[in-house]
Amino acid sequence: MGGWKIMKFSIGDKILLNRTGEEGHVTAYINNQMVEVEVGGVVFPVHLDDIDHPYLKWFTDKSAKKKKSALPEQLPVEKIAERKQRMAKGVYLSFLPVYKTAEMEEVVDVLKVYLLNELPQPVKFVYDMQASGKSEFKHEGVLHAFGNVYLHSVAYADMNDQPRFHWQLADTANTSMEIAEGIVRIRPAKLFEQINNLLLKSEPTFSYLLIDDFYPKKKPEPKEKYDPAAKSLARKLVTTKNIEAAKYELDLHIEALVDNKKGLTNADIVTIQLDTLRHYLQLSIVHRQERMIVIHGLGKGRLKEEVHLILKQTPEVSRFKNEWSARYGFGATEVFFRY
Repeated sequence: MGGWKIMKFSIGDKILLNRTGEEGHVTAYINNQMVEVEVGGVVFPVHLDDIDHPYLKWFTDKSAKKKKSALPEQLPVEKIAERKQRMAKGVYLSFLPVYKTAEMEEVVDVLKVYLLNELPQPVKFVYDMQASGKSEFKHEGVLHAFGNVYLHSVAYADMNDQPRFHWQLADTANTSMEIAEGIVRIRPAKLFEQINNLLLKSEPTFSYLLIDDFYPKKKPEPKEKYDPAAKSLARKLVTTKNIEAAKYELDLHIEALVDNKKGLTNADIVTIQLDTLRHYLQLSIVHRQERMIVIHGLGKGRLKEEVHLILKQTPEVSRFKNEWSARYGFGATEVFFRY
């Protein structure tokens, strides 16, 4: 049955989406169960069971037209069908493996990279794939609401070099929102796991959520009036008071914070970790430290999310990044301060 479906559609063939009745054409062969199609300027993968040839629809449409004896007084206005949101709200970087047959089995040849916008507003994007510190592919533009764009293809073998996918996103409709930016980097073991999961679930792509929404820019702190006497007093207090030293590297693993965690609930542990973070953030600010490393580990990601939320709410934090490093992996966030 699978072989018959491959012969049924060729690249360039007209197709009909069974669920919506929209017409398009085949642009690429993915595997025995899926092809890539273009409908209304949008390219996306579909299962072979979800498409058919449009010839029967064309024939029935022509037959219906012949039966009409006269034109209606007013042609009906066609309703524009809005594409339903396929994923949770946000902007995603999506990877579609394309297979080839080698030694009687299918293996991944290339990964097609897409940018998906599942937000109700247009998004301006800047994308830059870098390998060995050099830009290999760069593209920028505006992605309309609930739209997607094909960026480029990466050879599967090149993913062993762990290229960095740099991204920057901005809300085109509201300039008061912060510009979001970051880096996606996929370790070879994680990539192998992602592709295996796709085969088990018969899904076409795996995706990384870049943002779930845009957030307002932080308001600038009000400027204080210069008071020489007050400044002199502040300097005197700072120099005479014994202030605890700041830390360049803060380990939030509970074993590093308490002697014995026996009897502590998960909520207790998270509270201790976040209180410690707030304490040393303030010490870093008092000592006018330029940056610090916060070690939160991987786990299920809850602690990292809470850490990032506190950093966003701290005015003295100019930016922070959670990138892979040889020492911490993805288990630490580097924080940069501004004064």
